[in-house]
Amino acid sequence: MIESARLQAFEAQFDPLKPEAGAMPARILGYGEISTVLAIDALDGTLAFKRMPMFVDEAEADAYVVLYHEAMGLLAQRVGLQPVSGDTMLVWGPDGRPVIYLIQPKLNPQAIASQALHRLPAAEQERLFTAVFHEVDKVFRFNQAYRGRLEMGMDGQLSNWVISDYDGTALPDVMQLAYLDTSSPLMQKEGVEQLDPELFLRSAPSFMRWIIRWLFLADVLMRYYDQRLVIIDLIANLYKEQLPDLVPRFVTLANGLLADAGQPIEPIRLSEVQAYYREDALIWQVYLTFRRIDRFLHRLWRKRYPYVLPGRIRR
Repeated sequence: MIESARLQAFEAQFDPLKPEAGAMPARILGYGEISTVLAIDALDGTLAFKRMPMFVDEAEADAYVVLYHEAMGLLAQRVGLQPVSGDTMLVWGPDGRPVIYLIQPKLNPQAIASQALHRLPAAEQERLFTAVFHEVDKVFRFNQAYRGRLEMGMDGQLSNWVISDYDGTALPDVMQLAYLDTSSPLMQKEGVEQLDPELFLRSAPSFMRWIIRWLFLADVLMRYYDQRLVIIDLIANLYKEQLPDLVPRFVTLANGLLADAGQPIEPIRLSEVQAYYREDALIWQVYLTFRRIDRFLHRLWRKRYPYVLPGRIRR
């Protein structure tokens, strides 16, 4: 158990520009859409801390926590997924705004599906992809059963899955996957998104929010409810993982799995996966550039910039 006072002490001295500095240094484990994943040895070296500083007041943060636990319960009890368990803790940033930490067990990096893929032979790579496909398919079968009433969003990228009982060599005979991307609890009730879309905009530069809200936000959120787009995104991300040779194979495999599952989905074309990734990479590259400009302006105006930005991303 982490005492809130100790986590509060960490947040009070945390510098997003230099996470590794300070009396309680942190190491970056990863970046999500609305969180940064930290290792904080001074608190507990066996845990990972997903830091989310985008809330404007306590009521907004509390609403997120309620939704998070509801969504995780639905995924586990009704959809049949195994979310990586975690707890939430609210502390206060130096600017007086709430910061939510999602605290989870630190995982073996080798067991994360995107990392394991690099070490596996071809047949095992396809077996892993097939296992991820079936987990994703559980979500969309649930959505089909409750269409218009209750639906769950899904980011199926390989980096969002961890292989239980995997030691970095051969895959287990009976493979079980746990779902990592729990910090974005996307859920629709009666067609209305329950996760406040504005949370995704808080980390964007203020001078860009109106155009992102106008042109992109709805489409970005809705793609997590479209099985075909989720699979295209899953495969396209292999380019970022420096595994382009797997893309044609996985397109063929995905189309066969969709047909076997009886899903009435148009076959995926290699050309659209390539086009999807080019567009997605360009958008995120431009977006990150503007976030760095925004961080510079905050420093120029002597204002605290609360987000941790990644360095150069290899694509």
